Order: sequence, then structure tokens, then C-alpha cells
Amino acid sequence: MDDNYRWHLLRLKRHEIMLRRAFGRFRECGFEPILIKGWAIAKLYPWGVPRFFGDIDLAVTSSDFENAFRFCQHDDIRILDIDLHNEFRHLDTQPWDELFGRSQLIDLEGTDIRVLCPEDHLRVLCVHWLTDGGAYKEKLWDIYYAVENRGPDFNWDLCLITASEVRRRWIIYTIGLAHEYLGLEIGDLPFADEAKNTPKWLRRAVEKEWKSPGPPLPIHTCLGDRKLFLEQIRKRFPPNPIQSTVDMEGSFDADTTTYYQIGSFFKRLSPSVKRVLTTIRTGAKRT
Repeated sequence: MDDNYRWHLLRLKRHEIMLRRAFGRFRECGFEPILIKGWAIAKLYPWGVPRFFGDIDLAVTSSDFENAFRFCQHDDIRILDIDLHNEFRHLDTQPWDELFGRSQLIDLEGTDIRVLCPEDHLRVLCVHWLTDGGAYKEKLWDIYYAVENRGPDFNWDLCLITASEVRRRWIIYTIGLAHEYLGLEIGDLPFADEAKNTPKWLRRAVEKEWKSPGPPLPIHTCLGDRKLFLEQIRKRFPPNPIQSTVDMEGSFDADTTTYYQIGSFFKRLSPSVKRVLTTIRTGAKRT
């Protein structure tokens, strides 16, 4: 075992302590969250292959969201670095009750961690990766291992048929990208031919993103660095076609993504401007 992997195991242990604390504190207040991404997928990575962690992504039902959000502002919860989701928003179209009903509990040193069932989680992983515009090649490994190390009872009908035809294609093409760029074996999948026929524009888009000098960052976080701010503005023109298509619930098989890009630009413009103005006002008050 090399030093890098030892360091990864130490970070993993720290993350698991925070995860157990998060679930314990949420349940003390009557919230029952579902964990997505992160530790929920890392358990499918083979030994010796690190899966790095950021924040803790927890989803709660809409009826609990406002109270849970306020709860997350407490100092002892803020340090856990929780990214709180109001159900699954754009990440999945299935009703919360159905997703919760199929969710599973995994024991982590005496604490039950609730995660989506493998079929639902794969859908969420794919849509989340696409929402980022395919910018993170390393996160495509989540999809790789979710498919490669799925259980023998994995139900592809549950994974795909519960989604719309548009979203079904999103998932299949994302798996196809994992096949093409990471070598995922898909010959035994019922949709292998579709997955091997990803649109050319989709491949060009991810290759362009991977060659880009840096990841996309929220504009309002770049206001203090003029060079970074301008880089992020340039990165958004033209809008990422993958992200735009997903934003507009569009088809990857459409003849053009231009309409999706225009629609997504205006859809994102107002919230982005509000965040920038809020950041400027907050900075002005501090000075």
C-alpha cells in the first residue's frame, strides 16, 4: 500500500465519522435523509482505487426541507459540510415516496446510512454527471463502477423504464461514454448497441471540457479574482451543450442543441445575477 492510498484511507475514516454524525443529528431532529453520491458509490470502488470526497449530499422530503435547511445552519452541523437537497429536484423524476420506499439501509459501524437502491442511484449519478456538463472525467468512474460492480439482481427495467424516453437515452449514453473512454465492458447489457452509438456532438463536447484548463465554477465565487472571473465568463460562451440539453429536458438525439443552449442561458441568467448581487451586497456590508 503506497502513502497516497494510506492518506486516502485516513480521509475516508474522517468522512465516515462525519457521515455517522450527520445521520445521527438529523434523526434526533426527526429528519430521515437519503445519501447520494460520495460514500454511497465509493463502496463499489475496488480496494486500492481511491474515491475522493467533498461534501455530504443529503436529500430530504420537501415537507422537511425548510426546517432541515435551518438546522444545517447550526455551527455543529455546518462543520459537517452538508449539501442539502430538496428531494431530488432535476436529478430524478420519480416521486420521493417511491424512491424512499426502495431505498436501503447500510450499516456503518452501528449507524444505518440510507441510500437509494442501486437502480435509482445509477440514474441520479448519470444525471448529476451530465448536469455538470460532463466536465469531470474522474467522476465518470462513479458510473463505471456502479455498472461494473452491480449486483446479480440489478433490474435494468427498474432503472430505465421508470424514466422518460429522453432520460433513458441520457443514462444509456452516459454508460456509453464510460465504455468508450474508460473501457467499461457493456457487451452483456440489454442496450449495448445503443450505448455504443453515442452522438458525435456528445463525444466532442466531453473531449472539449476535459481539455479545458479548469472546472466550471459559480460566477459569484469568482468576483474577487478578475482573471478567474473572465475565464469563467468565457467558459460559458457558448453554453455547454450537454448541460443546456439537460437543463431544458432535451433530447441528445436532437438535430441541434442551439435551442437548448439559448433556453438554458436565459433560465440560468436571473438566478446567477441574483447570486452575484447578493455577494456584492454582502461584501459591501462587511467593509
